[in-house]
Amino acid sequence: MCFAAAQDVERFVRWHVDTYPQSRLLDIYKSCFQDYMGAEHMVGDTASVKDYLDYELAQIDTADTTLLLYEPCGIEGNYVRVNLMAVKAGLLAEDVLLDAFIRTANGAKRPAVEVWRERWDEIVAVIDAMSLNLPYYIEDKQSIDELLAKGKYAISHSSEYREAYRPHYRIVERAIFESEIKPLIEKHKSHQNSLYQ
Repeated sequence: MCFAAAQDVERFVRWHVDTYPQSRLLDIYKSCFQDYMGAEHMVGDTASVKDYLDYELAQIDTADTTLLLYEPCGIEGNYVRVNLMAVKAGLLAEDVLLDAFIRTANGAKRPAVEVWRERWDEIVAVIDAMSLNLPYYIEDKQSIDELLAKGKYAISHSSEYREAYRPHYRIVERAIFESEIKPLIEKHKSHQNSLYQ
C-alpha cells in the first residue's frame, strides 16, 4: 500500500531539516505521526489541560522561540502545530486555542498503530535514500522501530530540538485551524510566517 508519493516525503523532510537544522530523525518522525495520528490522547479533564497550558505560557519568553507561529504537521498537513507564542504575543486568545485543541483531540479517529507503522516504513525508506547524515540516525531509527514493535507510537522531541527551538505548541485539526485560528493570527501579523500561502 502506498501512502504518499516519494517526492512529497522528500519535500517535507527537506523543508523540516532546512527550517530546523538541529532536528534528528526523532523530530521528523514526531511531526509525521502527529500528521497521521492527530493529538496523542483524548481530553477528559479540561481543567488540567488548561492548567498545563497556563503553566507552559508562563514559561515562554517572547524572545525565546524560533518556531513559526504555525506550521503543518508532516507530509499531508492534516493537523497544524500552533505555536503558543501566538497566545503569548496577543495574536490569539488562550480560550480559542484551548477549545480548538480539545475539539481536535476528542474528535480524532486514530488509526491502528500497525497501519501507522506501515506508513512510517515507507516514509523512512525515502529518508534513507536521501542520505541526510542526520545525527544519531541509526540509533533513532532503531528506537522508533522498537517503540512501534511494542504497539506504541508517541515520542518527545529530541533534546537537541528542544534546546535549539524551545517548542511550545498545540495540535489543531486543519479545518478548525483554517476557519477559526488562522484568520485571527493573520489579522494581527504583518507578514507570512508559514508554509501556507
